[in-house]
This record gives sequence, C-alpha cells and structure tokens, in this order.
Amino acid sequence: MKQTFALTLGALLATTGLATAGDWVPDQPITIIVPWSAGGSTDQVTRIIADEIHKALDATVVVENQPGASGSIGTKNALDAEKDGYTWTAGAAQDLGTYQVLGMIDTSIKDWHLYLDVANVSVIGVNADEPWQDFGELLEAMKKDPGKISVATGGITSAGHNAMEAIAALAGVEYKHVTYDGGNPAVIATVSGETDLTTQLAVEQAEMIRAGRIRPLAVLNDEPLMIEGYDQPIPPVTDWLKDFSPAPNYFGVFIPDGVPQEVIDTMDEVWKTKIANSEALKEYASQRGAVFAPYYGEDAQKRVMPAISKNAYLMFDGGKTKTDPATLGIERLDAK
Repeated sequence: MKQTFALTLGALLATTGLATAGDWVPDQPITIIVPWSAGGSTDQVTRIIADEIHKALDATVVVENQPGASGSIGTKNALDAEKDGYTWTAGAAQDLGTYQVLGMIDTSIKDWHLYLDVANVSVIGVNADEPWQDFGELLEAMKKDPGKISVATGGITSAGHNAMEAIAALAGVEYKHVTYDGGNPAVIATVSGETDLTTQLAVEQAEMIRAGRIRPLAVLNDEPLMIEGYDQPIPPVTDWLKDFSPAPNYFGVFIPDGVPQEVIDTMDEVWKTKIANSEALKEYASQRGAVFAPYYGEDAQKRVMPAISKNAYLMFDGGKTKTDPATLGIERLDAK
C-alpha cells in the first residue's frame, strides 16, 4: 500500500529570501517518490529535504513510498510521469546508475538532474546475540560454513547487497542472501534474529547500534566511523581487507530530464542557497553517521560516477549481469 506524507503550506515565498534564477513557483503539489519502504535511509533523509523544499518554495511536497523490485518500480514511475516538473524520485545514485546494467530500467544517470544531500557508508552489523566480536571472527565463520550465515539487505542493487558482494569478492566467502523491501526491514530482521547480520547503511542501523541491539563489527570505509551516542569508533573494513577500495555512496533527489528548464534553474538555486546551509540536514548527518553532501549539477554527476562504476563492474565481474557496463557508457574507474 502506498504511504504518503504531505507537508502543508507554510511561510510565504517572499519571506524565505529565495531569489531563484528560473522563478518557478509551483502551483500544484510536488511528489517525491521514495522507491523503498518507510523508515529506511532514503525515506529518512528525503523527508528532511521535502520539508526544506517546502519552506523554500512555499509548496506542498508529498513523499510517497513505492517499494518493490530493488527500487526500480518507483523510479520507473517517476521516469514515466508527465515531464511537468512535479514528479521526482529519490535514493542512492549508484542504484539509479546501474538499473540499466541489470536490465531493470532503460535509463542512465545522465538522464537525470541530481540533487545530492548526504553520502552514506555501510556497516557490518550483527545481531547482539551472535558470538562474533570482530569482523575477523565473522570472516572465519563464513569460511568454515560457506553459504550458511544469513545477510539481510534491501535487495539487489541496495547498499547492503553491494557491500556484501564486495566483501564476498575480496574475502572469498559465500553467504545466504535474504532480501527485503528496503534497509529498515532488513535491519529489523537482524534485530529480531531472523537473519544473522545486515550490511545496510549506518544511518539505518544507528538507533539499534545505540540501543545495543546490533553489534557493529566494521564500516565499509578506510577510516573509523563515529556514531553519535555510541561510545567507540567502528573500525574500518580495511583493518582486515587491505585491498578494499571505498567509493562514496551519494543519496539525493532526482528529477528526470525533459522537465521545464525553469524547474531546474529554481532547484539549482534552492540547493545552492538553502540545502547547502540546512541545519536540519547537518544534524541528521551528524546523528546518523552520514556525510553532509549538498551537491548538484555537473559536480554531482562527477561525484557519483566512482560508486556507479564500482557497483556496475562488481556485478558484471561476478556474473550477476551479462551486460558489459562499457557498452552503456560506464567506464571502469578507480574508486579512489
């Protein structure tokens, strides 16, 4: 069932101090489709962004959850909607950039205007009752019993799945993949003991880590991660897998190409003057272990390519897709 969240009208545009290049004044509600379930990483940050856009444009902004098929259903609905500027989508740019490789949606990252908000990292978090005290112990257990240890993720192309595939490729281990319609259900599955662990994003696990329901073993980065309210740094996966090469996993709001130029000009100005100074977004990033990243335009396109390239070739090299990313214009890049 679709879940909707509407923001009512607030202060007048004149009081916001926003002078937009395109002077687009929305005369109907803006819908941002979140192609994942409520409570996950995309849902969390998109609701903050929706409120900021509402205040900047004096517009009603509706966040609508349309989960399914690893985010491709809601994303395609946004792509197929009338190009009037009132239907957008949201999520991770690396997912958007690899749907074409997987044969899910015939669209590339260049078909969208990107408005990034945060960069996220995945955490290897195990159920608190599991015996493993560090990532090294977990790897040994995976090697001892190939395919037995269950890993909860938000589905194919999700951050959690990408993370676990990278680990499996580098460490030479096998695992039991259990998929859910989003990161939040995957984390809940691990907390309940339905699965042994999850590799979803820090922002999705933060509350359960603070509550002691999930034990974080490592962060998929080359530096430790601090989560507000958790009294010790989460060690980097490179302490065990020296060849791991991280690429920032940028999240944001995406507007399909073909909408009126005044919409894009206006949103560029919103990102430059409002989102780049959003205290609400900064606080969210600090509390959840994310990186504040308000980028847009060509800068955003350049920033997302390392993660898209790494994800696409990880799946291709691992036999998860027969489509060579190079044939779709995705170059093999060094993530660093």
